[in-house]
Amino acid sequence: QLRSRARLFGTVVTALAAIPLAVLGTAAPSGAAASAGATAHSCATAKAGFASCKALVRTDVVAAKSVAPNATPSGYGPSSLQSAYNLPSATAGSGRTVAIVDAYDDPTAEADLAVYRSRYQLPPCTSANGCLRKVNQAGAATPLPSADAGWSEEISLDLDAISAACADCKILLVEANSPNTDDLMSAVDTAARLGAVAISNSYGAAEDSTILAADAHLNHPGVAITASSGDGGYGVSWPASSP
Repeated sequence: QLRSRARLFGTVVTALAAIPLAVLGTAAPSGAAASAGATAHSCATAKAGFASCKALVRTDVVAAKSVAPNATPSGYGPSSLQSAYNLPSATAGSGRTVAIVDAYDDPTAEADLAVYRSRYQLPPCTSANGCLRKVNQAGAATPLPSADAGWSEEISLDLDAISAACADCKILLVEANSPNTDDLMSAVDTAARLGAVAISNSYGAAEDSTILAADAHLNHPGVAITASSGDGGYGVSWPASSP
């Protein structure tokens, strides 16, 4: 069972790079590919003891306002990803909760998710129907952290990726107070405590002797915990490097 969860979430992490960025306010021309140097990091470079989100935004695309509002974005949609990884998304996932852990608040997370799921004809996932739940790092609905534009892009992207891989899964969004390692690890513990079967962490930090003590928070038996490896060439960032 754990292996099946790991396969599911390996797909989610892989999917992050393929989800169209129309939800972020840009849209790629049909068939276009990003040219060298035509991307920018959503979040600032992290200082010691802090993490940075791994979302990239293309800078060589036309503004969303010049794109037909009802056009399907270029890129891999849910059916493409489900087919590529042979996912049983149409019949599996009901009753399971997948969590994403990020820093700060994305105030438009639910609205952005609604646009993506509607565009790809996925069932609604809202706080009202119990599919989507957003909490702070302590597991409470309020108060939520302050908003951050860069991390908001990452959060909306992560919600789309989970929707693509497992449309019938419930989604738990745990927002840490800051990208400080202690806050993020507290959010991971909360996600596990609230019943997530898989926890996605789309951020990374430099691995050093001080951060290794946080590895204990990534060990929740029976829960698949994944982390993005980063875009820096050879080697990976922490917590992807954690044993």
